[in-house]
Amino acid sequence: MAFRVTPLCSLLVVLVSVVCVIPPALSAQTAAATAAGRVVRPRAADSLPVPGTRVLLHRVAGDVQGPVDSTLAGADGRFRFRFRPDTSAVFLLSARYGGIEYFSPPVHADPQRPDTTIRLTVYDTSSTAPIGVEARHIVVPRANPDGSRSILDLVVLRNAGLLARVAPDSAHPTWSMTLPAGTGGMALGESDVSPDAVVRSGDTVKVLAPLAPGQKQLSVEYAVVPTRGRIEFAVGPGAAAVNLLVEERDARVSGGTLALADSQVIEGRSFRRWTGQVPAGGTVTLAVGGGATTSWRVLMGLVGGVALALALAAWRLLRRASRPAPRLDAGPLLDALAALDARYLGRAAETPGDEWRAYEAERARLKAELEAALAASPPSR
Repeated sequence: MAFRVTPLCSLLVVLVSVVCVIPPALSAQTAAATAAGRVVRPRAADSLPVPGTRVLLHRVAGDVQGPVDSTLAGADGRFRFRFRPDTSAVFLLSARYGGIEYFSPPVHADPQRPDTTIRLTVYDTSSTAPIGVEARHIVVPRANPDGSRSILDLVVLRNAGLLARVAPDSAHPTWSMTLPAGTGGMALGESDVSPDAVVRSGDTVKVLAPLAPGQKQLSVEYAVVPTRGRIEFAVGPGAAAVNLLVEERDARVSGGTLALADSQVIEGRSFRRWTGQVPAGGTVTLAVGGGATTSWRVLMGLVGGVALALALAAWRLLRRASRPAPRLDAGPLLDALAALDARYLGRAAETPGDEWRAYEAERARLKAELEAALAASPPSR
């Protein structure tokens, strides 16, 4: 079964099915860069080669991105590319396995430093692989004039196994969460999941994208009208670490081991922070003022038209104004970030120091480019 990860991945599948892209001729004045390694599939404490896998070499620049070469992995899973280096672009590798496109970290384009030990990791799939919530960060600004609250809810998901979680159909998502009662409009914020793969059904948010081993972030922005002066956040199955930031000074918080920790200033506005663990099936309750006077007509208005205003408010609240930047396609950047996290997150102890520092630096760079792409594009709806 094939799963659509991003528009870029769909394009790559079409290109591969039609023709192998031939690399441009290398200039006599430019030395060739080398990228080589193995396609492997984790199993227990070892990794197995994946022979015959189509491997693509991508060039990602600010103005254009796409595949520039392809090859088949050998019987031992090994592959090799020679390509023209370009200091204005990033080069990535990808392999499609089990209907999912997996990406490598950026490869070295320095001809003097051949990148010959690349591990392009792919995974078997499962529709039952467990997905846990590693952490949840909830930001609740002060009330809007109509009594609603515009909330940013950042969930950190973790697949701790060796199988990529997939959804067999839309009725059985890879992961889901329940929104608080009284939620109106909703928009997807900066996330490691394609907006096309996140849907809302009633008060349930469903993730339909495959979730490879490692960590993924899901950012959801929504408006809530308090019910009898309360907003309740359901944690769902599995305990989670929760950070709750609330701007209203007289708000009261309860649930799990949550306790008032400190205050934080975001964009010149002061928030009090509660932090702690909430057990599986638990609820975080936020008691605020002004909820009982909000009418049903206000709630219906939120359902119909708050998404854009909510997204804009969240960007202003949590991010500094971005400098002008070229319009970029966020899809490849999200895929690259997902590939980096799937390969490295949680593996600091087993990764050489230089390689780990390179991973952190590259992830920071990709995140900066992604923020620029999001800032230059309309908010997701």
